[in-house]
Amino acid sequence: MTVAVKRVYDSPSRSDGARILVDRLWPRGVRKTEADLDDWLRNIAPSNELRQWYHAQPDRWLLFRKRYLKELTYPDAERELQKLYVLAQKRKRLTLLFASKNEKYNNAVVLKDLLNGMRKPPTRTGGLRSPRKRDAAVRRRS
Repeated sequence: MTVAVKRVYDSPSRSDGARILVDRLWPRGVRKTEADLDDWLRNIAPSNELRQWYHAQPDRWLLFRKRYLKELTYPDAERELQKLYVLAQKRKRLTLLFASKNEKYNNAVVLKDLLNGMRKPPTRTGGLRSPRKRDAAVRRRS
C-alpha cells in the first residue's frame, strides 16, 4: 500500500488511487463534483480549536502533532481512523487530501505517518506499565 498526501486543489490523477479528504471543513472554491472523492472523513480532522491554534502558531508543529494524536483517541475520530486503516489495506494506493497551504506540516502528514507505521496508533490507555513493573510498584506500596 502506498499512501500519498496532496492538496485538494491539485487536479485529480489516475495514480491517486482512493482519494480521501481528511479536513473538517469543505475546501473553499472546490465543487464536490470536481474533487472526485472516494470519501470525506471529517471527524478524523483536528478539532476547530486545535486547527485555529496551529494556524496562529505554525512554528509549534511538534506540539500540534502531539495534541492531534491525542484527539485521534476520541471515539468519533477513532472510528474514522479505523475506517481509514481498512481503506488503506483494501487499496494499493491511497491519497489523503487536505486544503492547508502548508504542504509539509499538516494533519494529512500525521495520518500518513500512522498508516505507514512511522508512528504507533494512538490509544486511550495512557502509560501502560509492563506486568513486572506494575507488580513491583504494588509491592513497594504494601
